[in-house]
Amino acid sequence: MNNRKNVPLLYIILVFLCIRFPVFGQESQVNFNTAGIVDWVRGELKATAGYNLAEAGLRLPTGRFMGEEILKEAYPRLLRPYLLSLRVDSNSTVKTLLDRGELSLEELDGISRNADAIPPALSADLGTIHGAYTVFLDKISAFLWRHKMIDPGNSAGTRQNQASPLAIPLRPIPTADYTGIIIIADKELPIRGRMTQALAEPCLFPKIWDTEMNIIYDRNNFTPGLWNSGRDGPSVNMMVRYTVMDEIFKPTPSGLDGELAALAGPYPLRILTREIFGISPTDLVIDREDALKILSNENNRRLLYEGRVVIVLSNEMLTPR
Repeated sequence: MNNRKNVPLLYIILVFLCIRFPVFGQESQVNFNTAGIVDWVRGELKATAGYNLAEAGLRLPTGRFMGEEILKEAYPRLLRPYLLSLRVDSNSTVKTLLDRGELSLEELDGISRNADAIPPALSADLGTIHGAYTVFLDKISAFLWRHKMIDPGNSAGTRQNQASPLAIPLRPIPTADYTGIIIIADKELPIRGRMTQALAEPCLFPKIWDTEMNIIYDRNNFTPGLWNSGRDGPSVNMMVRYTVMDEIFKPTPSGLDGELAALAGPYPLRILTREIFGISPTDLVIDREDALKILSNENNRRLLYEGRVVIVLSNEMLTPR
């Protein structure tokens, strides 16, 4: 009698197993359609992924759950090409870090799994299922910064969470206290060391040099989350914020509004870039005199530590196409 009562339960378990196991076996046989763009102004990598249910051998309504599971398992792998192509600095992309063993596929997929995901949805004709995913660049930046700050000479892997101090000039100059730094590089500029010009390109960790080729600012001078604007905005987790020229000439006292106004404040220092530099032209070269305005003043050096830096590039380099 007890055995008969157990039959329905066993039947349910067997049916569940039959439904679940093919999901993971089918993933490699599914032809996914993916698309992705990086929007440096919004600070987002946006991607979509989907596939045809009939071609995957799934039928509605029972196949919907299986279809969602396939997409849930597959999407971190599908986002890899877009993450791998993301430029980290003048010398490296995320793929470069992976090839050098500085980043693992598990860590890369972990970034994808933390993406903001819209639940998979069926198309109007019920023929395909697709999902949408947003990976925020500041989260990638903060992760890579922490990853880089592990001291390789320390067997315990202690993280070095304090920014490297900026060089104080031997001959500082009198300068005002600024609330942020805006560096303008929206036109074609000479590439240092080459007989050509180009548009500056965005990356997660650009360097800023002066015309005497002293490094003024790089990732080691910045600490994610050091500055928080409180009620006006979130913590700063990217060492620079990118924008376009139209956004720094608003009808406000500072020429800024919204998040840029919260970041750079009411009295930002505006600097014109003289040259660009690097294997990929991501690094900016500013006048030594402008560099001294930053380095000669403790308040202004703090702006670099806190990442209160806005870089203006051309629309062509920053917005999705």
